[in-house]
Amino acid sequence: LSNNQISLISPLIINTLSALFSFKSMLAISSCDFFVTDIKSIRTGRASISLLENIKVDYHGSIMPLNQLSQISLSDQRSMTVQPWDKTAVQIIAKAIQTSDLGITPQIESDVIRVNIPPMTEETRIEVVKVLKQRSEQSKVSIRNIRRDGQDEIRKLEKEGNCSEDDSRRASSDLQKLTDDSIKIIDSESSSKESEIMQV
Repeated sequence: LSNNQISLISPLIINTLSALFSFKSMLAISSCDFFVTDIKSIRTGRASISLLENIKVDYHGSIMPLNQLSQISLSDQRSMTVQPWDKTAVQIIAKAIQTSDLGITPQIESDVIRVNIPPMTEETRIEVVKVLKQRSEQSKVSIRNIRRDGQDEIRKLEKEGNCSEDDSRRASSDLQKLTDDSIKIIDSESSSKESEIMQV
């Protein structure tokens, strides 16, 4: 959800604790889903379609993900082929792959782009894990911000007489559990991705 969508929804539905918790749950799930999708594009030592599919391509003035402009196929563990639907887009797609943060040089063969994934050095693996940890921490900050805002809104509902002190305490506890569960998901996904990156 964009900030604009959130600002439109928030005042309309957040007048009870159950509505507040539902809204915060939706935001937490959205943050976790974004993290899981985002780290798919982090390079490991193996070829993976998810590395390329969301690379942004400037196609006739529109920014589009690569998977909407071409068929991406695995050739083997270290290489992929990209076959653009529009053969005139081969050069711009190859350029988008080259200028992405993957550090990969594509090879154009007629109307097909071949992408070889070079093996990663130990030093590269360590750098990629640093990027992963930064993204993981950003996601956790986002989850903690959801908790902080939720706690402020719970206190406001209690102050305005829309819930009892006991209900407020219970809601804060539920919000903390939502936060802990969401951070566990991020940690688990991050750990799994780190193992994949460090695998030789």
